[in-house]
Amino acid sequence: MDLHACTELAEAAAIILLGGKTLHLDLWGVPFMDSSGLNLLIQLRRRLHAESGHLAISGLQSQPARLLQLTEAYGLFTVEASTAASS
Repeated sequence: MDLHACTELAEAAAIILLGGKTLHLDLWGVPFMDSSGLNLLIQLRRRLHAESGHLAISGLQSQPARLLQLTEAYGLFTVEASTAASS
């Protein structure tokens, strides 16, 4: 999830009605995330909380998980086990 991918993801997320719902993001296919990806996750979290929703992340690979830990953002998200990774 870099700047290019985040632009498209942000546009897609903007049209989803999230009020009061949980958005589950499976990041199993995301081996790399930079600050743009982190920013997108934080923006989604803020939006969901403002709309009484929740953001859950699963399938974190090592580099994105490390980025969340280094920036102390890991605790901001509900991180779930991925069913895709165990298949």
